[in-house]
Amino acid sequence: MVALGYTLSSEEFRPNELVANARRAEETGFTFASISDHFHPWLDSQGHAPFVWSTLGGIAQVTERMQIMTGVTCPMIRIHPAIIAQAVATVADMLPGRFLFGIGTGEYLNEHITGAQWPPISKRQDMMIEAVAIIRQLWEGKYTTHYGTYYTVENARLYTVPEVLPPILIAAAGAESGEIAGKYGDGFVNTSPDAEPIDAYVAAGGDKEATYGQVTVCWGKDKDEAVNTALEIWGYSALPGQVKQELALPLYFEQAKALVTPETIQEKIVCGPDSAEYHQKIQGFIDAGFTHVYLHQVGPDQEGFFDFAKRELLPSYS
Repeated sequence: MVALGYTLSSEEFRPNELVANARRAEETGFTFASISDHFHPWLDSQGHAPFVWSTLGGIAQVTERMQIMTGVTCPMIRIHPAIIAQAVATVADMLPGRFLFGIGTGEYLNEHITGAQWPPISKRQDMMIEAVAIIRQLWEGKYTTHYGTYYTVENARLYTVPEVLPPILIAAAGAESGEIAGKYGDGFVNTSPDAEPIDAYVAAGGDKEATYGQVTVCWGKDKDEAVNTALEIWGYSALPGQVKQELALPLYFEQAKALVTPETIQEKIVCGPDSAEYHQKIQGFIDAGFTHVYLHQVGPDQEGFFDFAKRELLPSYS
């Protein structure tokens, strides 16, 4: 049986609102939640991008049972992996046994801000693998010195290390990245119901019970209104291919969003009040091999979505 989770959309809400949404998600019955880690939102119309590690501290104080994961952090380029290792260790200590560290190779949108070179995906994959090695070594709580291809660490030691180390979930969108997730991670993350990367992940030794997929939805009583909301706030998501990894500014995503139509956004995002469409979308992820599916409700009406999920979705997956 698949576990249903909820997405805390850092692009759409202020930090205190995200904390409140996390509390409501737990009250509603979601077993886990994912929170995005961005420096910029994708679109100016989304409006926000708070620092996720501060927000997680607030979430730790208002939740008791729900697991929390980053979906996902880029553990290199704009932030050194040694700093990320400390941030994760602190949050995992505040959320004992219920924090999951989701990572990926990043997007130009967020990583260009320090003026560092934006490498091709093959190099970013190598950087991520090295970052994971540094993080795991620091989590041992011993003095660490590392002179690597991309990063240097000199005599660093984490003094606050959680009793239960968080699993590292790696985002993967193709067979090659799925294999990397299986070799170097403890779980798998994707936003598409694609079986190929999951198969590669499992073949490389990945835990088939730790596969997480995100479904973006826009619940609303009126379908046309929900479609318009999805198009306005999350229209970029229907852009094809690798475009989303290569654009630098929310302004550019706003311009590219002009290519997306109400018809194409509905191919990507479930819109409206029909629960059958939600179940069909979730089933696609189950059929691909996902064991955890987390729902991202686009727009301001989170309370309406919580009521809908409690009534029409969660009972089918408990």
